[in-house]
Amino acid sequence: MLLTAEIDRLSPETAVVTFQGSLTLGTSLKVADSQLQSAIAAGVTRLVIDMSGVDFLDSAGLGMLVYIYGALNEKTGTLRLCGVSQRVASVFRLTRTDSFLVMDDCREASVAALNQAFANLAVVVDLTVKDQVDFAGFV
Repeated sequence: MLLTAEIDRLSPETAVVTFQGSLTLGTSLKVADSQLQSAIAAGVTRLVIDMSGVDFLDSAGLGMLVYIYGALNEKTGTLRLCGVSQRVASVFRLTRTDSFLVMDDCREASVAALNQAFANLAVVVDLTVKDQVDFAGFV
């Protein structure tokens, strides 16, 4: 089945990509990879990939997901997968990529987790800035 990718920008930094078809070596995977890389270059740092329409994944598809994870990680971003079939999840378990490719049951759960992680990060950054200001007087 031919792969299609639909990107839904929820905010300037958040997007949900919905894949339909097989994540396998070929032109359609290259096009999808290019779309994802363009979104990251345009400022997306929080990404959900909805894989509920993905029926199969080969090493090229797995490699693309790992690359996107790394690209987001370099920008202190987050990737979450949702709707992963048992067949595809077994590939993640077999390759042990399930240790860093976080999977949720549904799109809503992934988006909520991203929003919560972003809210927690904002609190940590705020505390860090306050701590630096408070300790500045002791130098």
